[in-house]
Amino acid sequence: MKRTILASAAVLAVVLLAGCSASQGSSSSGPAIDQSSPDLGPQSAEGGDSGTLAEGSTESEARADQSIITTGWISITVDDAIAATDEAIALVDSFEGRVDSRSQQVGSDDSRASAQLTVRIPADELDEAIAGLRELGTVDSVSLDASDVTLQVRDLDAQIKALQASVDRLLALVDSAATTADLVELETAISDRQGQLDSLKSQKQYLSDQISYSTITLDLQEEGAIPSSVPGDFWSGLAAGWASLTAALSGLVVVIGVLIPWLLPFAVIAAVVVLIVALTRRGSRRSANARTVQSGAGSDAARGSAAPAGAAGVAGAEGAGATPQPQAPHAASTPPQQSGPSQEQPPHTPQTPQPPQSPQTPPAV
Repeated sequence: MKRTILASAAVLAVVLLAGCSASQGSSSSGPAIDQSSPDLGPQSAEGGDSGTLAEGSTESEARADQSIITTGWISITVDDAIAATDEAIALVDSFEGRVDSRSQQVGSDDSRASAQLTVRIPADELDEAIAGLRELGTVDSVSLDASDVTLQVRDLDAQIKALQASVDRLLALVDSAATTADLVELETAISDRQGQLDSLKSQKQYLSDQISYSTITLDLQEEGAIPSSVPGDFWSGLAAGWASLTAALSGLVVVIGVLIPWLLPFAVIAAVVVLIVALTRRGSRRSANARTVQSGAGSDAARGSAAPAGAAGVAGAEGAGATPQPQAPHAASTPPQQSGPSQEQPPHTPQTPQPPQSPQTPPAV
């Protein structure tokens, strides 16, 4: 065990000595190099300057290769919106730009005069143009936005180059077409590729225009406070109330005029529904009355048929010479009334009518 520890310690000491000697050798070699070549300092300085210049030129070239679309918004308060608009247009023309849109609003009691312009200014002269626009009045706000479309432009260039080469190859094959079918197929392919190529060229042209000319929206507001619309005395308040009343009535009339075309069809439909319901109820009443009349006529007919049958039986008995049996006095007859105010009449008890008796057969002689 002790031998192992001693051996490890010896190996560690050798490694440490070797490391110290190596560090001393490297430190001594550094000054030797500096002394042997004293002119390396200026050369390295010149190399550093040339490297900085190379990096600056590379960055400038990279910026030149970038495709950037710049848009912005500028709001300015001016003394006269119409005159400031004319000055802004003249300034844009001086930079060889153009005006894409123009709108002006005349001042009134409730609003100030204003103007809005959409101008296109060359991207290289945008800063100078903005500086000139600032002189029109008091600048309220300025907003600029830059969009990098370098990749999109490069992609369009690659597609245009590939499609142009394809169209050229197809055009070269037209002269060597052997059959009409081959010629028709080549013309179809050329037409398809040419359409795609024209579309890509249009996109590239649009992007080039957006990159070359920056789009600036100019808002010119005329200076001055907007008059207050709050009435200051009784008469102005009365006038304001009358104006609001007439405006409300006018609005109501407009609403009624809008609703009339919609109400007419609904009124016609409601009238048809009411008419159908009335006719249905009238028909049901008539059918009920008819059933009532029919039931009453049937009962009267039954009573009439029963009375002639009794009379016919009596007549037959008399013709045969039989003496009909005397009938008992009808129980329903009213008894003689007794005199005197204290006598009460007995209640009248109705009795059922007796059926007619059959005639008896006379004895044989």
